[in-house]
Amino acid sequence: MSIQETLNEAKKELTNDEHMLASAFKAERLFKKHKLKIYSVLTIATIYVLGTVVTDSLHQHRLESANSAYLALTKDENNTKALEELKSSNPALFDLYSYQKAIKESDTKELKALSSNQNSIISDISSYHVAVLEKKTAQSELYDGFAHVNNAKLLIKDGKIDDARDELDSISEESPVYNIAKIIKHYTIKGK
Repeated sequence: MSIQETLNEAKKELTNDEHMLASAFKAERLFKKHKLKIYSVLTIATIYVLGTVVTDSLHQHRLESANSAYLALTKDENNTKALEELKSSNPALFDLYSYQKAIKESDTKELKALSSNQNSIISDISSYHVAVLEKKTAQSELYDGFAHVNNAKLLIKDGKIDDARDELDSISEESPVYNIAKIIKHYTIKGK
């Protein structure tokens, strides 16, 4: 290599270093100019990540404590500590447990209380079961077919055969109780 080539190469390296140094100075000026904004964004991002981690951790802890309370209640229904823990950590699961217990014990008082629950599923099925236990006509979105069969049974018992037939005819073919309705119509209503 000649001296001229070495000088040219050294000149190129110095030019590259000069460009890099200029870029570093521009970045430093940009950082100084927007330092507050950069720190603000980093702080907000850090707070958001920490908040998300803490919230997820608390939610997971509540779920675990609710599950352990529910399991304790399945073993011992008289465990008041587990009942309170379930009620405070997961009200929806507590409502479901209360519904399950009320059905098991045919407790119409508890079912009536649950029928005004804010959870629409619990209130619907509780209202249905209250009507069935009290031998009254039932209305239900979730147990629609079963409610019609129950209502038809009550109408047949009262001798209102035409009304019972209309009640059974209102059950759709997709309903799981459609075949039961057909059997009831065939053996009970047609015979009269």
